[in-house]
Amino acid sequence: MNQVKTGRLIRQLRIKLGLTQKQLAERINVSDKTVSKWECGNGCPDISLLCALAEIFGTDVQVLLKGEIDRNERDKDMKKLKFYVCRQCGNIITSTSDASVNCCGNKLSALEPIRAEENQKLKVEDAGGEWYISSEHEMTKEHYISFVAYVSDSSAMIFRQYPEWGINVNIPMYRSGRLVWYCNKCGLLYQEIRPKRR
Repeated sequence: MNQVKTGRLIRQLRIKLGLTQKQLAERINVSDKTVSKWECGNGCPDISLLCALAEIFGTDVQVLLKGEIDRNERDKDMKKLKFYVCRQCGNIITSTSDASVNCCGNKLSALEPIRAEENQKLKVEDAGGEWYISSEHEMTKEHYISFVAYVSDSSAMIFRQYPEWGINVNIPMYRSGRLVWYCNKCGLLYQEIRPKRR
């Protein structure tokens, strides 16, 4: 492990997630001075912390050890999946890179995902090897969630939702990923999910 390269990568991934050194430190039970030391290349994370860091950053331990994300790794990250929703017919379209998307005679723009506030988050429960996803979000014809998606670095699953139905989704429990959903009034929202450590 090259501690300078690994430190630089930790800083890059931390900033990308919008975390301060203190917030990252709290997630893995170290001090913010420790995180600062890593990022300056004056030390490296203990081997016991690498799995937790990889989960937080949605990457692989090998990537942290190498200190760089190679081009193939960057290109295959499904968390960058773009979502398009036609307001006229409700069609849901995805692309893995920039695309020109039209539906019902209208050019669609990729939706900008917004990190969900605590009161907007979907409820995620461990249901014996699956995640059970539910929500108390209203599901009227005027205000509803049209889809819920689970996106990891290498896969995506989309679950269509309908007004006047409750949100009840079961997802096989993988490693950490991202829940993405579209509310016809609030837009595209997301939250990170990861299995609890046993």
